[in-house]
Amino acid sequence: MLRRVRIRDGTELEVRPIAPDDAAALREGFERLSLESRYERFLSPMDHMSNAMVSYFTQVDHHDHEALVAVDPESGRLVGVARYVREDDPDVAEAAITVADDWHGRGLGTAMLHQIAQRAREEGVKRFTAYVLARNEDMIDLLFRLGPAKVVDRANGAVQIEAELPAAGVSDQLRGLLKVAAEMTRRLGRER
Repeated sequence: MLRRVRIRDGTELEVRPIAPDDAAALREGFERLSLESRYERFLSPMDHMSNAMVSYFTQVDHHDHEALVAVDPESGRLVGVARYVREDDPDVAEAAITVADDWHGRGLGTAMLHQIAQRAREEGVKRFTAYVLARNEDMIDLLFRLGPAKVVDRANGAVQIEAELPAAGVSDQLRGLLKVAAEMTRRLGRER
């Protein structure tokens, strides 16, 4: 299922499900991420991806664990990955989005959120959870103004937020959650 997606800056990208033969491209994409972006995604410092991690991230069942990749048609590089992993409750899945540093601010994260939310709905997921860094209390306070999104857990410097998936598209709350998470990470980067 290859889809063409036009992002906010007008660039058109290919979005498709990840496959096991994307392992080398995923590892190369990770190597291009800044230390800050790696920390944002994994909530801890990471120097490299182990073979086990690469296998886990590329060998998905496309039902309980889905991952979509955005490919720049000019370079052929993976520039974004959106995934969900269903939790114990079949209605809930943890969602994560990673965008290559040189693609930040162009609307790719929002486009990938739309794509992964659609796949999640197709597989019966009703709510997404996401983990964000929790050092900045001002940003945590903003989370409570997003609407139906709510903090469900705080542990080890991270906050787990849960948001309902709307029947179609992406709600303002999910879009806001993505923006808050990105702003929190930018602020933390400036504080270091």
